[in-house]
Amino acid sequence: MRVTRRALSAAVAAGMLLSAAAACGGDDDGSDGSTPAGGGELKGTTIEVAAKWTGPEEENFRKVLDAFQKKTGATVNYASTGENTDAFLGPRLEAGNPPDVAILPQPGLMKQYAEKGSLKPLSPDVVSEVDKNFSPYWKELGSSGDKTYGVMIKAAYKSILWYRPQAFSDAGVQPPTTWQELVTAAGTLQEAGTTPFTLAAGPDDSWTLTDWFENVYLSQAGPENYDKLAEHEIKWTDPTVKKALETLAEIWGKPDFLNGGVATATKTKFDESVTQAFGQEKAAMVYGGDFAAANIATTNAKVGTDAKVFAFPKTGDTAPAILGGDVAVALKDGEGAQELMKFLASPEAGKVWAGLGGYLTPNKNVPPDAYADPVAKELIGQLQQAGDAARYDMSDLTPAAFGATPGDGMWEALRTFVQKPDDVAGIQKKLEAEAAEAYK
Repeated sequence: MRVTRRALSAAVAAGMLLSAAAACGGDDDGSDGSTPAGGGELKGTTIEVAAKWTGPEEENFRKVLDAFQKKTGATVNYASTGENTDAFLGPRLEAGNPPDVAILPQPGLMKQYAEKGSLKPLSPDVVSEVDKNFSPYWKELGSSGDKTYGVMIKAAYKSILWYRPQAFSDAGVQPPTTWQELVTAAGTLQEAGTTPFTLAAGPDDSWTLTDWFENVYLSQAGPENYDKLAEHEIKWTDPTVKKALETLAEIWGKPDFLNGGVATATKTKFDESVTQAFGQEKAAMVYGGDFAAANIATTNAKVGTDAKVFAFPKTGDTAPAILGGDVAVALKDGEGAQELMKFLASPEAGKVWAGLGGYLTPNKNVPPDAYADPVAKELIGQLQQAGDAARYDMSDLTPAAFGATPGDGMWEALRTFVQKPDDVAGIQKKLEAEAAEAYK
């Protein structure tokens, strides 16, 4: 089923991340004398894993795979899909030569593959591992029909902005809590000689723009309208969409607010936007989920000191809380794929990853003290406060052709809007036309 009309309820806020109860729970890492999750002799077995991650995210994931190899004796080869996962996997599935395991960035894409019969259901022992470590909501996101196909191995909290405290201090600016305060702060920073934002609006990285939109729309239009727009029960020509775009234009429509102006922003990759802010100090703020901590770690800036976060400012009555997540699926039969899936569902894998930074997991049995960076702990309170209003990333719940394709759909329409912030009606028509086609 597509999960849009159901909220990430209080159960999600309580069970998704780092619960206090989890810190007291069993680790399932073999410390109690039992066999660790993911066990099994796999020497001589080669497993191919495909994911979109590059840079620090890829490096950290490879360390998780290294732990699995050390544990089982298997050989794991990593393949990067590029940003368009479907474009990479589609031809290989057609040719009957898919990787053993793939990490999909959208539950909508998982559902699409499941309906085509391209995925292998999780074996009973893997499902048991999921039941033990994840809340029912996250299991549901990894299911289609009456079968479970995916493990939500990585969560992203997308309702924060990163900033340089020194830049704020120099300009006499405090972290804003409302949109108008954000616009005012940006103007003050500019007057003090600091560019307010770096913006990743390059062709392959304009997913960041969808996150900006979703935060603004959820706060202004509310959770129910958010669900309806995600299901295309509200058209993109709706007045609520117009209001959200006009709000975004208050920042996107001011080239002086953006590092290098529109020309630079529309060529900037996500990694570059973070480096511009914290490595080169070209701006005071940058949008990025919690995972941006891994990118910041490649600079001289220290997370929690030189790089801090504040909650995405409210533009309406709802404090926005947008969550994303990556789902691991098996595309081939065989013990190797299922054992890797079981390992990825275990607290053992989550602890390795959490210790590397730039990571959150829905696995409730990964304790808070496993996390390396202080930002992860800071986000717990925001998630709990969001409660029933929290929502899964809209673009990841829509058909991939509309919400997850570089150069098309939401990505390109919002990128065009950065270039033409006065053309609200035109962008709405473009969004609606492409949504209507994709939802067929």
